[in-house]
Amino acid sequence: MFDKPRVVAQDASIRIWMEELAKVAAGPAEADGPACPAGPELIDQIRALEELKAAASAAQARAAALVDSAVRRSQADAGVQKEQLGKGIGAQIGFARRESPHRGTQLLGLARILTKEMPKTLQALSGGFISEWRATILARETACLTLADRQRIDDMLAGNPAELEALGDRQLIARIKGLAYGMDPASVVNRAAKAESERFVSCRPAPDTMTYLTGLLPVAHGVEVFATLAREADRLRAAGDSRGRGQIMADTLVERITGRSKAGDVRVEVQLVMTDQTLLAGVAEPAVLPGYGVIPAQFARDLVRGKLEASVSNDGSRNSGSSGNTATEVWLRRLFTAPSTGRLVDMDSKARLVPAGLARFIAARDQNCRMPWCGAPIRHFDHIKPWHVGGTTTANNVQGLCEACNHAKEAPGWACSVSNGELGAAHTVETVTPTGHRYRSAAPASPGVRVA
Repeated sequence: MFDKPRVVAQDASIRIWMEELAKVAAGPAEADGPACPAGPELIDQIRALEELKAAASAAQARAAALVDSAVRRSQADAGVQKEQLGKGIGAQIGFARRESPHRGTQLLGLARILTKEMPKTLQALSGGFISEWRATILARETACLTLADRQRIDDMLAGNPAELEALGDRQLIARIKGLAYGMDPASVVNRAAKAESERFVSCRPAPDTMTYLTGLLPVAHGVEVFATLAREADRLRAAGDSRGRGQIMADTLVERITGRSKAGDVRVEVQLVMTDQTLLAGVAEPAVLPGYGVIPAQFARDLVRGKLEASVSNDGSRNSGSSGNTATEVWLRRLFTAPSTGRLVDMDSKARLVPAGLARFIAARDQNCRMPWCGAPIRHFDHIKPWHVGGTTTANNVQGLCEACNHAKEAPGWACSVSNGELGAAHTVETVTPTGHRYRSAAPASPGVRVA
């Protein structure tokens, strides 16, 4: 997925440390054996390694801030407009840390704050007194304050690392909020008002073909929603409903949002990618639900048949249950694959904008944003070789990206190219960052793909 790291003198010394750390507490654990006389020493090692991790995080923050300054200067010298300075830097930081570009941007923001505005917090992190997450809390909870007030809190809390080290997450948040409100009550109130404008709902995969539906709401609305669901669950339980309280609350949430009381009463497109053998011959090849991921074959067949209710057998496996519902409409769309490997193959168009059919194909092939370590939902369909330099609107030259990654790769010095092998091989894109580092991203295997 990425190129071999460049080895310079500093990198070489770090790799020597890594080799030495690999020897720490080496050997099989003997949990059933006699008490280990070196127990206290091992606990001390664990603490020392935790402090080393914190110090490494501080070093990463300082390095990220230096990269940020250097790239911004380079972009300014190249004539990049002021509002575009810094584009793509967060993605480079994320790639270097094997994180998504979004997470890389967050880490870069933390690095800027620690190096420019909160020196005592950076010093506490370097000394191993706090973790990177605790440093993030300090930066996040002081974001609404003026620079002078933020630095006062930085000095009051991080200036006493022994006391700071003893605080848990909630204690630290409470301490910061108390100090912030005492210094500038208006800023805390304004922050709450701004937070209300950032309300949203998200959906992300959960284990065992479940999803997390999350809503960030103003506190009064959130409490009201939860209380309403809880009250309905208590009412139905008192009336003899055999479902658990949490089950009733979840079912009530779905019913009241969708306006239906059983599966299939509304028409909503849910894409499902599966082989004909899984659909028609009962084979066990799993399917893919775009926006979620891999699901079991039987679960996919139940979705197609409209049997969305399932019972659990004695061995814990899911069996389809008869819901008595026949209102679900199912449409089949054929996507053709290479005979030798089973991978999805090309579609093309003469249009500059990706047409709906090709977009559906790309979404089925890529499943999520194609930038390394990202995995966010696809929002843009991007020409790998740009249209204005002769790039075509074909499946081979289009990749699915999230909005942030698509914007990041438009920064100066970025380049992308397709690096496929033989027909039917995984669609692979190589991204080159302004520093010359190369990262490869292959489309995930489709159901039925035969991997050599």
